[in-house]
Amino acid sequence: MLADTAIAGRSSYVFLHVRRFLCSNTGCDRRTFVEQIDGLTKAYARTTPLLREILEKIALALAGRAGARLASTLGVSVGRSTLLRLVRALPDPPGGVVTVLGIDDFALRRRHRYGTVLIDMATHRPVDVLADRTTDTVVEWLRTHPGAQVICRDRAGAYAEAARKGAPEAIEVADRWHLWHNLAEVVEKTVAAHHHCLRQVAAEPEVATTRTASELLRQAAFQMQDTRKDASVLAVRTKNRFEAVTTLKNEGVGIRTIARQLGLARGTVRRFYSASSVDELLSAPRAGRPTLLDDFTAHLHERFNDGCTSAVVLYEELRVLGYHGSYGTVRDYLRPLRAFGAAPAKKRVPKVRRITSWILRHPDNLTDDEQIGLKQILASCPHLEATAGHVKSFAEMLTGLFGKQVNLWMSAVSADDLPHLHRFVRGLDTDHAAVRNGLTLPYGSGAVEGHVNRIKMLKRQMYGRAGFDLLRKRILLSD
Repeated sequence: MLADTAIAGRSSYVFLHVRRFLCSNTGCDRRTFVEQIDGLTKAYARTTPLLREILEKIALALAGRAGARLASTLGVSVGRSTLLRLVRALPDPPGGVVTVLGIDDFALRRRHRYGTVLIDMATHRPVDVLADRTTDTVVEWLRTHPGAQVICRDRAGAYAEAARKGAPEAIEVADRWHLWHNLAEVVEKTVAAHHHCLRQVAAEPEVATTRTASELLRQAAFQMQDTRKDASVLAVRTKNRFEAVTTLKNEGVGIRTIARQLGLARGTVRRFYSASSVDELLSAPRAGRPTLLDDFTAHLHERFNDGCTSAVVLYEELRVLGYHGSYGTVRDYLRPLRAFGAAPAKKRVPKVRRITSWILRHPDNLTDDEQIGLKQILASCPHLEATAGHVKSFAEMLTGLFGKQVNLWMSAVSADDLPHLHRFVRGLDTDHAAVRNGLTLPYGSGAVEGHVNRIKMLKRQMYGRAGFDLLRKRILLSD
């Protein structure tokens, strides 16, 4: 047998001495058979087993087009479709009984289609990938693959219901990262709701004296700035939506019907539906977000007090100092000062997210200035002081795995006037067993989150409509 091949870019010939067999059966369609050499030749194959294995590894790592480019660089001419067919032809990895199972979803197409990845927490390897994240699909998989004793999951209701139906004897464990993330969200909302307390304290004069005319002017200027926030497009839209949702709610209309009538998402309607007042919804817009002008307000007040009231001149000065915002922002900021007279620079209150990060971080990870700022903020608002205390207790319970204290913590939170934390506590109560297990047992979903991030990178390498089956093979077989 003579084979023409290329080695290191040079045309080469391989001479093989093989035996040829004849079939004595006259009814057989094949009359001759050629002997195959193990590890080198295979019937009807266009590549050797070793080269096929190399191409499979390249396709699993880089998918079609990128894999074809790498193979061409290595001297193997192969098309991207051939590489994808090699991946699809690979068998699934051998399965076994999974005692500790991790489960989470990932986006096939964000906000439209999601899949489910199942991880063996003992080996940190994926065991299967499902085409959706519905309860019925997960229940069917759990019943087909019995043996799960522990199921690590997030707070999603679909997976909780699937675990109860598909593996009722398994212990459900809520992931600690998701618990902390959910707490961080409600802490941020609480800080936003009480941010006005901090602004009022900062606006007060440091020396308690009689209120002069200039102090009244300063207060009026600050109130005008807050009024402008209340009159913003976002604030007006929030008020209108709250009135519309509240009107339908009082008439007994459900969330689904309200969403359909107003053309809003159900999550948006649910947020307005459960709000006790419009002030609760306006807390974040009123608190404001960090702006490019925040670092230059002290200079603006100082120059304004010196008699320089021209917005154009001050804008040019700020540009020299490193300001990259627009002229309109500077002009709008100076407008209330110009209407009520010169005002001294007021003490700037940290933004909501910065205060939230101070509360959520360990005190040892805060700088001296941040610790001082946090103490001043907590001293200015008893609600934030209580929130910080609850966050500290929850962090100690989470890191020390003191799940037995969760009921005491929930009772302590319910006793304070903190509506957003009350909502968080109600969410813990609906998933109480899994939350307590998550705060007690050493299991977690860290490996699952790592695979979700790896899936995101694998998706970026996919071109066109390669199909879910190809992505599934790469998830299960890629290293």
